[in-house]
Amino acid sequence: MHALAEAKTSQELGSKDYILLNPDLVRAHTYTVVIPVYNSEKSVASVIKRAAAVFEEQGLEYEIIAVDDGSIDGSWHKLVECAKANRKVKVVSLLKNYGQQSAILCGLSYAKGDYVINLDDDLQNPPEELVKLIDKAVEGYDLVCGVYTHKKAPIYRQLGSRLINKINESIFNKPKDFRLTNYRVMERGLASRVCEYKTAFPYINGLSMMLSGQRANVEVRHEARAEGKSTYTIAKILSLVAAILLNYSSVPLRIMTYFGLFVSAMSFLGGLYVCGRELMGSAKVPGWTSLVVLLSFYNGVLILMLGLIGEYTMRILNTIAVPRSYNVREIFGQHDS
Repeated sequence: MHALAEAKTSQELGSKDYILLNPDLVRAHTYTVVIPVYNSEKSVASVIKRAAAVFEEQGLEYEIIAVDDGSIDGSWHKLVECAKANRKVKVVSLLKNYGQQSAILCGLSYAKGDYVINLDDDLQNPPEELVKLIDKAVEGYDLVCGVYTHKKAPIYRQLGSRLINKINESIFNKPKDFRLTNYRVMERGLASRVCEYKTAFPYINGLSMMLSGQRANVEVRHEARAEGKSTYTIAKILSLVAAILLNYSSVPLRIMTYFGLFVSAMSFLGGLYVCGRELMGSAKVPGWTSLVVLLSFYNGVLILMLGLIGEYTMRILNTIAVPRSYNVREIFGQHDS
């Protein structure tokens, strides 16, 4: 089987070459594929067609929901064409670009299947591999993530993934032997819990980890991007890291607290030193330079801490005031419901 996989591309291999371990359980459920789309007019139609072919080859009941996250190319027109060609495809257009996480959350809110599969729009996650994920999920897992045999991504993306993985271990108590990836299957209950979680800054991997009980990994292939370049730049990776830290943890605030305690301790020791020199009669008249430097430093620390507290406060207010992290502009397909 491995030799065959190496000799053929994912599209040539097809899902028929995979033998289901739990055929009766797999065919007893329905499935929803959620695809966040951004500027992928050259690849998204192929993703949808190949995903549909997988379910039809296996004789499974399915639906595909593609969410256009404010694309500025012809992605929406491609999605509408796919919905016209296949009645099991629904496409949703967001008002503007809200980000991949919000687009996935939007797709989850429309999903009706017993299991929900997240699939990228660039063919790096071969649709033919999703049968492995659902075959494992029906064994009783509410979260199954694909682990890549060999990830074909730039080095900065791989380093960014490792950094985020460490953060997930710390914040969401992710076991070290479990890998969180974007190629995942969620049981209907878990998908509903993720949608019900009130936040203006969704992070699907973290929420699925936090709200799931039984988890598993399955080895899948990872392929090079079919068209164009990845929109996940170093800046976006750092932005995601900051969003996770600020919205799901108190780590930055705790760091500043410890730093404030350190500064206070140093100031106290400095005060003892000055008092000691005064008692020994060796004190000198302090200069304005040292006074200004110290005041500037301490005030800078206070302003930094107040700014951090203000950032947390604004995010809390946004979560309370904003009912959802996206707005839908248009829906096409499946009776436009």
